[in-house]
Amino acid sequence: MLRTVGRSAAAIVGTFAVAFSGAMVGPVATGSAAVSTPLTVASVLPAAGQVVGIAAPVTVRFTGPVADRAAAERTITFDSPATPDGEFSWLGDDTVEWTPSGFWPAHSTISVRAGGAAPLSFQTGAAVVGVADIDAHTFTVSIDDEVVREMPASMGKPGFATPIGSFRVLGKESVVVMDSRTIGIPLDDPEGYKLTVYDAVRITWGGVYVHGAPWSTGSQGYANVSHGCINLSPDNADWYYNTVRLGDPVIVQA
Repeated sequence: MLRTVGRSAAAIVGTFAVAFSGAMVGPVATGSAAVSTPLTVASVLPAAGQVVGIAAPVTVRFTGPVADRAAAERTITFDSPATPDGEFSWLGDDTVEWTPSGFWPAHSTISVRAGGAAPLSFQTGAAVVGVADIDAHTFTVSIDDEVVREMPASMGKPGFATPIGSFRVLGKESVVVMDSRTIGIPLDDPEGYKLTVYDAVRITWGGVYVHGAPWSTGSQGYANVSHGCINLSPDNADWYYNTVRLGDPVIVQA
């Protein structure tokens, strides 16, 4: 399934905010006159003490627009047992996200300093890695490099392919209503649907989830019949939902 309406409870990445009342980003040019205006850091995600997955990004929001983005980026530094490479991307005029190209070390403390403020620290949990194999029709989860569960799965059918690549868990929603009208498919179309889905783990903002799908258990392990999501049996979806953390990686391969 690709888009959702009526989301309910769970852990969404945006809830991980902590204020930095004293954080400053030095002199920043604002406008053509290059006026020096120090910018405070409004929040950093993950929050201090938060436990996240090994692919979790770090997001810094400033209290106002940043004119000199490169200068702001240089104030953001990390200290960990093995900091991966990564890159910055700006989500808006006041918000920058640093995404690791590899993985943080598992079971570790990660210290983040932004804008000259005192550093905050978050933690990584176990290395919980999900691998969806489109051709093999499986979803395999390893924890700290040991395979703990290989599950029959069904991915996107022709015309609704599950995207291939590396993703991370963005949110966990215990109940989601998936409605084909949100992607332009009327309910009376042969491909139309409106389904209540349980144990939904979001891996893209476009609406791709790993979730329970009792209607496709006969195809799981044999054929790809979904509209893009990774379908699991209710028992397997419940196990994954209760095992995975925000920021845990999910790799989709053919």
